[in-house]
Amino acid sequence: MNLRTEDHQEHSPYLQLLTLGFYAVLGLFVAMIIGFFLVFLQYGEKAVIDLSWMAGTDPVYLNAQRIMISAQQIGLFLVPAGLLAITQGRQARFFYGFKKPQGNLVLLVLLLMVCSMPLLEWVGRLNQEMNLPPFLKQMELWMKDAEDRAAETTEALLKMNNAGTFIINLLMIGMLPAVAEEMMFRGALQRTFSRIFRNPHVAIWFSAFIFSAIHLQFYGFLPRLFLGAAFGYLYFWSGSIWYAMFAHFINNGYAVCAAWYMQKNNIPLSQADQTINIAWYGYMISLVLTLLLFGYFKRQAAITHKEQTGEETIR
Repeated sequence: MNLRTEDHQEHSPYLQLLTLGFYAVLGLFVAMIIGFFLVFLQYGEKAVIDLSWMAGTDPVYLNAQRIMISAQQIGLFLVPAGLLAITQGRQARFFYGFKKPQGNLVLLVLLLMVCSMPLLEWVGRLNQEMNLPPFLKQMELWMKDAEDRAAETTEALLKMNNAGTFIINLLMIGMLPAVAEEMMFRGALQRTFSRIFRNPHVAIWFSAFIFSAIHLQFYGFLPRLFLGAAFGYLYFWSGSIWYAMFAHFINNGYAVCAAWYMQKNNIPLSQADQTINIAWYGYMISLVLTLLLFGYFKRQAAITHKEQTGEETIR
């Protein structure tokens, strides 16, 4: 499916990238100011002067971290993508393709994400066993230290003492990134790269690479890369960004729900990786089912598009 309008109706894709970058810098700057203002209202002047809490796990400042993380998502991803559509004189729902999702395709996305979880877990394990050459030892130590600190912060944020915190995390970690990041990486970047490269597959994988790299979590790079590509193909085949957002939400929301379940059953979050024990053939089954469901989604999306428009899809 062609996810772009004709070139003469839009600005140059290179100009779009520059515009998007400008909006991202400006949006992040404004969002951070608003975020710090909200933190100031809740915690007072000390929290704004001493920013050590931003890299720590002090439970007192977890709400402050949630505010800043949400501000970053909105300012760096959501707002720039929306402004890009406005710059082009289009409403975001038409520019990015917010076509009404179909129930059968939504169900396929759910099955796809569930069946792919063992496969992604295996890819993640391979990624975590990555070792760099000896001459890059210092870089490897820095990467591991950054990964450990990010894991500590994530674990602190996922500690939920009540249902209210669970709902907040589900919205902040599950829903907000699903909407904001898909608008930016699949909607804005993948759409623009498809005009530059004239090849949807290159655009999908290049966008997925940036999506994974920008998280700066090197030992989770590969599973995030494959997830980004999966979201990209769901968007490309269906022409609707809703399916990518839904898949993204399932992936993030599962982590929140799993953490909630573990705490309710007195299982330490640090043992999350130890709770999964899948035989080798389980990963093979996951791979086969994932590929079959991807193929079936592609066919059903093509049928849906033809029924709605009377046109054959472009592949």
